[in-house]
Amino acid sequence: MDLASIVGLAFAVIIVLSGMMSGGDIGAFWDPPSVLIVLGGTFGATILANPLERTKNVAKILKNAFTVQQMDMIGLIQTLVSFAEKARREGLLALEDDASQLDDEFMKKSIQLVVDGTDPELVKSILDTEIGLLEERHTSNKGYVDAIAELGPAFGMLGTLIGLIQMLGNLDDPSALGPGMAVALVTTFYGSLLANMFALPMGRKLATNSGREIMCRELMIEGILSIQAGENPRIVEEKLKVFLSPDMRKRLDEGKEEGE
Repeated sequence: MDLASIVGLAFAVIIVLSGMMSGGDIGAFWDPPSVLIVLGGTFGATILANPLERTKNVAKILKNAFTVQQMDMIGLIQTLVSFAEKARREGLLALEDDASQLDDEFMKKSIQLVVDGTDPELVKSILDTEIGLLEERHTSNKGYVDAIAELGPAFGMLGTLIGLIQMLGNLDDPSALGPGMAVALVTTFYGSLLANMFALPMGRKLATNSGREIMCRELMIEGILSIQAGENPRIVEEKLKVFLSPDMRKRLDEGKEEGE
């Protein structure tokens, strides 16, 4: 699980609940019809706006916002540099056994293409296409959450309008105006809460996770093509270090010094 997502959500919930309780009766914020309008309407419209297959995977989409793939970019660079050293000593065919032992299917496929003697331009084209399709899938999944963020406040406003219409029907009873207005506003509160506490942060986290994964894939492509071109392992390492932050570059250099 992604600790930042859990801590952030817990902090937001605590702050909002504290604000609700500071005014006295927290029960004033609970209205089952409003919950039904906002949640039911939002998710119904979201299902309408997306293919059924994506809706079936909604649990997986939401789970991805609370999990983060462990991508050891330093370890990845070290692996690619070791492959470059082996390829220079023994040839590209020597990498076939190493490729079969890799857990990452993208990297395994990349090395296998090189070992099979595929033209470098074709290798790059195939892998770039795979990254493009991966990015498209991630964007589509994020779009599902973005739809919830967009529709939640809209259905909150719709619920408010419903409440106001019902309230105006009771103008002959002044004592019912205050409670009626409160109930009408609760649906706007629910819609805003759904969008700003859950959907929008989840969408941004999905985008962050996607960007990190795509950058790792691009690093792999750069390394594999450099290995195929027979470049010096030191040059391969320098080319791949540009993908790292200054702090990670320092850690990579320190690891090399300790190894020596």
